[in-house]
Parts: sequence; C-alpha cells; structure tokens
Amino acid sequence: MTIHKEGYKSIAIGVFIFALINLASFYFISFHYPWLSWLIFIATLGVLLFLISFFRVPDRKLTISDSQLICPADGKVVVIEEITDDEYFRDRRLQVSIFMSPANVHQNRNPVSGEVVYNKYHKGKYLVAWNPKSSTENERHSVVIRNPRGEILVKQIAGALAKRIVNYLSVGQHVEQSMEMGFIKFGSRVDILLPVGTNVQVKLNQAVQGGVTVLATW
Repeated sequence: MTIHKEGYKSIAIGVFIFALINLASFYFISFHYPWLSWLIFIATLGVLLFLISFFRVPDRKLTISDSQLICPADGKVVVIEEITDDEYFRDRRLQVSIFMSPANVHQNRNPVSGEVVYNKYHKGKYLVAWNPKSSTENERHSVVIRNPRGEILVKQIAGALAKRIVNYLSVGQHVEQSMEMGFIKFGSRVDILLPVGTNVQVKLNQAVQGGVTVLATW
C-alpha cells in the first residue's frame, strides 16, 4: 500500500495539528487530568490514522480486458437505470452509479482503454452524493473515452463533504484501462453512462473495487 500524492499536504497538516493539540494537552492538562490527556491522544490519533487511510492506494491485481468495462471507483452500486443524457450524447443511456463513502479508496480509474474526446468541469452544488439530482446539479467533472467498441462517459461528482475533484486526463490523450484518471476528496460518487443494452455485470448495493471489478461487457 502507498499514499496518494493528493494526500501529502492534507496529511502533513493533520500531523501538525495532531502534534500541536497533544503538546498543549501534555503541558496544560496531563498533570491534573492524565486520563483526559490520554483520551485526547487516542481520539486525535484515530482521526489522523483515518486521514492517512483515506489517501491509501492499495496494491491490487488490476483487470485488463478489451471485452470488459471495469469499475472506475471503489464503493457501492446505488443506481442502474436508463436516463436521458443532456450533456454529451443527447440520447438515452444506461447509467451505473457508484457511491464512495469516506472509508473507501478514492482513487478513480479508467473503465476502458481509448482516446479522451471530451473533458469538462462543471461548477455546481454539494448535495449528498446519493441524491439523484447530484448527477446534474452538483460540482462534477465529465470525461468521454472513445473505444473501438463505443463511447462511455465517466462523471466524477462532488458530494456534501467532497470539495475537490481532481482529473488528470485531457482531450486527445490515449488512456489505458484501469490506470488512474483522477481523485475525489472525502466521499462522493462516480456515474458511468453506457450504451443502452450494455450487459451490466454488477447489481444494486454490490460492493465494487476500482480497477478490479467488472462493471459490464461490450
């Protein structure tokens, strides 16, 4: 396991605050209330360890297959339904949505290999990620990858806690399946828009792993 580069600054700030709080606790509280000082230490250590775990990048055997689409994010499948896409395709699409809790790995990966033909950031609200309106009203970053078998749209969506979406792709870039496409901080959601009729391999409420779990087959 490694730590994602997006976490270096946040973890450094967390370590500084952890040290500051516990130094103050040691000098001003520990002599009279040692139990309280220990409680503060344990609580702040737990928060720091959680922060570190949030930016973890686990070692995994990634799935690579021309005939399969791979889940772009860790989390739970919360939506599988047909919708009308008003952003890029302007027609009916099959939407699969993955909700990422703060406890999930938050690195996002390319579902397929291909060329990036669309890349756009949208300002928006910060509704809770499981709200259906979050797909169209929240802050989000949309990418379309063109594969010889078709085009898919991947939408990174901010939630009530997520305040920063990072996307590393650019139009014209060739990307490889299961390689990194971006990162979302502190819990959110990823939507994948597929051609209607795509053979979806996941089920509602299923826990999935980015870069590993097969989302669908062409």
